[in-house]
Amino acid sequence: MSVDDSWDSGCGERLLEELLAQAHSATPMDLPVLVNRCAEAFGLGDVAIYLTDLQQRCLVGLTDGLETLDIDTSVAGWCYRNVSQRIEDVRTGQLRVWLPVVDGAERLGVLGVRTRSVDAVRLRRCRMLTGIVAMAITSKRAYSDSFARRARTERMRLPAEMLRAFLPPRTIGNAHVISTAVLEPAYEIGGDAFDHSLTQSTLHATILDAMGHDLASGLTTSVALAGCRNARRAGAGLLDLVETIDQALAQWLPDQYCTGILTQLDLASGVFSWCNCGHPPPVLIRDGRVVDGALERAAQPPMGLPARFSDDPRAIHELALRPGDRVLLYTDGVTEARTSCGGEFGMDRFTDSIILATAAGELPAESLRRLIHSILDAEDSDLRDDATLLLIEWWPPMAKPSQRPAGVG
Repeated sequence: MSVDDSWDSGCGERLLEELLAQAHSATPMDLPVLVNRCAEAFGLGDVAIYLTDLQQRCLVGLTDGLETLDIDTSVAGWCYRNVSQRIEDVRTGQLRVWLPVVDGAERLGVLGVRTRSVDAVRLRRCRMLTGIVAMAITSKRAYSDSFARRARTERMRLPAEMLRAFLPPRTIGNAHVISTAVLEPAYEIGGDAFDHSLTQSTLHATILDAMGHDLASGLTTSVALAGCRNARRAGAGLLDLVETIDQALAQWLPDQYCTGILTQLDLASGVFSWCNCGHPPPVLIRDGRVVDGALERAAQPPMGLPARFSDDPRAIHELALRPGDRVLLYTDGVTEARTSCGGEFGMDRFTDSIILATAAGELPAESLRRLIHSILDAEDSDLRDDATLLLIEWWPPMAKPSQRPAGVG
């Protein structure tokens, strides 16, 4: 009798219990060994774990000797981009099942499982292994350098190291909203940052850009992030969040200031609220097109310097989103990238890039990945400052599944 035929629910529970218990105490680099041991007991072949690199250009094996895979051209990359399983014929009599490794809405990498054949039972076992791998990676990456080293292709500068220690996961979300962000240059960021948090009723999202591009800039942004979270976790509204940041910067870094946009999205109604503190206005994307000027409002002073610019109180703006609307926040490093002719990349080219990146109906995280790469890879563009993008997509609670794109809900 084969392993597949003799495998029952009791055996499966014992194997999963053993894997979970060992995964808790194992080091990150022990994970592939544990997973392969369980896969063998499940009647599956070898398992390869791949993580995305920091810039989401390639998939890097968690064990030495695995070939690095290109996200844009490989079958494993297709699995990552679409957050969907894919089966590859690797050789006569052998198949490779590729499954996305995700933590909620956050794409971590992929799992490749070799098997003789594919049926509902084997796919279920593959998905169980993938879920355990995702939980193990998520629980260990906060205190282990192993995953960070695998995800990096070059040495990171100190200001970037400091800022990235404060950042939340790149993507968060549920059935009704996704918030996803990218930062470039990945290893040299100095003053840009983002933050997002999700409650049962509200998405909170923030983008920040401190003056300068050095360690002092990183300190400024870090204080602003801490002020934002401190006020938000105390139940403060948008105006109180901004006031907390204003006071913190004035007290601890009086010579520094920070531009930014702080937002809240009501998940039930779709009402989007924001306070713009000296920052480029958000962009509204509807039906794959940019709605010109939809979120432009009168400028307000940066955080940390309100008294020097204006005596007027901070203003909160509101706009009711439609199902499927996307809101894009960005820092000026995106539009101020220099071209080979000495000019700026500019808002018009940025808008064109947005349309191209979002027109395919892809998941928000994939649209944003393609958008930042289109800017970085343009032949005549040169990023001279931090460039941060944060994209929000909303679907109402009552929206039918058929109305939402694949991967949302």
